[in-house]
Amino acid sequence: MKLASVLTPLSDENLTLAAQTGVEQVVVRYPGPNLALLDEVQTRIESFGMRIGVVEGDLPIENIKLGRDDGTEMEQMKALVRHLGASDIPLICYNFMAGTDWIRTTVDAPERGGAKVTGFDLNHLDSARIPGREPFRTTLEPGAKGDQLWTNLEAFLTEILPVAEDAGVVLAMHPDDPPLPSLLGNERVMHCVDGFVRLVNLVPSSSNAIAFCQGTFSEMGIDIPSAIRQLGGHIAYVHFRDVNGTAECFTETWQDTGQTDMVEAMRAYRDIGFDGPIRPDHVPQLVGEDDGEPGYTMLGRLFAYGYIRGLMDATEA
Repeated sequence: MKLASVLTPLSDENLTLAAQTGVEQVVVRYPGPNLALLDEVQTRIESFGMRIGVVEGDLPIENIKLGRDDGTEMEQMKALVRHLGASDIPLICYNFMAGTDWIRTTVDAPERGGAKVTGFDLNHLDSARIPGREPFRTTLEPGAKGDQLWTNLEAFLTEILPVAEDAGVVLAMHPDDPPLPSLLGNERVMHCVDGFVRLVNLVPSSSNAIAFCQGTFSEMGIDIPSAIRQLGGHIAYVHFRDVNGTAECFTETWQDTGQTDMVEAMRAYRDIGFDGPIRPDHVPQLVGEDDGEPGYTMLGRLFAYGYIRGLMDATEA
């Protein structure tokens, strides 16, 4: 396994802290069509002894999800895949949530010692938001129906996966967050384990994989170690986080205060031979970080790096 992390902001201080605490790979967002920016970021990250391991977030696929792409987004995605292959960046994490990204209804729920965490309550959709962005309306323009989403996903994978295979790049699907069958007027398809089984069989390919976000899978009410073993070698990327609650109402937690047996989860990754990037994802916001982006501040990551590294070492054969 390779300890990975998002760093927000991507400052010299955060890069230094990540390198000092054992991070090997940095996760970055899609920079837009000017892919030379990725090379510049890669050079900078390499100067701290790490590499870009994953491109995740802000991908040009919103019209692809809805079957409205005129070819522009598909060409941008193909260009990204080819560029990543040439740059030895092996993985793209994407989702198929139409009209939204991950959503929360609070960003300051109290956790251990007064740390602030994000949370979601289906009864409070009037405050639905992506942390760090403007609040949503209580409904979005309806555009996503389950059957059509599957059709659009199959068309996308059929066209992009041969390019990814040639480039040696893997596309890893992140679950709907929260994992609900519909939200804000749009249906969803990646909200249960069966959806991921269908995904990997939809267009079989070594480049068609799963981003196993533990917190989101936990909200589905399933046994996490069992799900890891069931999905097995299809898991290419892990968000090692936890929650308390269900898809309808939950709060994020520290890695050691949630509802998942994190030791057994790590053992399950060992059992399936997982050797990809594993990152903390959303973390509590600690004292002095009130100006930071909820879920993406740095101090909670330092705790998470040590916790994850300790479990990796403890479960190594």
